[in-house]
Amino acid sequence: MPELPEVETIATGVHERVSGDRIVEAWFSSRREPFKTPPARQARGLEGRIVLAVHRTGKHIVCELGAVSVDNNHAQQSIAPVTAQWIVHLGMTGRLLVTTPDAPVEPHTHARLRLKSGKELRFVDPRRFGRLELRELAREPAFAAAGAEPLAIAPEAFAALFRRRKLSIKAALLNQSLLSGVGNIYADESLFRAGIRPRRPAGRLTRAELEGLHTALQQVLRHAIQLGGSSVSDYVDANGVRGFFQLEHCVYAREGEPCRQCKTPILKIVLAGRGTHYCPHCQS
Repeated sequence: MPELPEVETIATGVHERVSGDRIVEAWFSSRREPFKTPPARQARGLEGRIVLAVHRTGKHIVCELGAVSVDNNHAQQSIAPVTAQWIVHLGMTGRLLVTTPDAPVEPHTHARLRLKSGKELRFVDPRRFGRLELRELAREPAFAAAGAEPLAIAPEAFAALFRRRKLSIKAALLNQSLLSGVGNIYADESLFRAGIRPRRPAGRLTRAELEGLHTALQQVLRHAIQLGGSSVSDYVDANGVRGFFQLEHCVYAREGEPCRQCKTPILKIVLAGRGTHYCPHCQS
């Protein structure tokens, strides 16, 4: 499943290519699974609106939409404030691509937004675990993540999230009501860099250990964003390009391989229902 760096990379790429563009036509597939909002309502709400901005919130891509003010001569006057949001969750295999109308339509394409510029914004999802939602802000609240933003949270607030928590620190990092956007890859990589074993109870970590984990997590996430995310499955960015951070994984998906620091074989366990990778020598 795409995590924070992958979603950030896609959102940034889509923003750079379609912000300020107008949605002329919206097409959706007949598959029901990807739609939190009925496709007919999404089409009505999207067509004619301007894409003001595209950004990441947690693991979601949020397209901020506005209307165009038109005078009696049908000349464009101004772009109104945000009036709606189109919210994309990529699920496990979802991709949000900016392309052209004549590009081959991939199987499992569930949405095609034709833009005034001649581009198309397409949502492709083979396993159909992704979700598409439209919010009309006049009658619905704006989308907000359940947990704190990992790249913005201060060290004190970060430490407070785990105080008196009995669950493992790995499970706590994956809890989206605590931190929004952290997934399996970056929890494993951050714990390795902080020297903390994933099984340790979150509430028993020292303040110094939590400060080290806060620093490690933000460093890992920012470096992964710089490298375009981790392409370990179907992930590609908005242009269809794979990321490179998987080449720098220290523990994730490296079971049995030597630790890059001490050469001890990397172990894999199942924790919180997820495959979890760590070095038994470097992490304590």
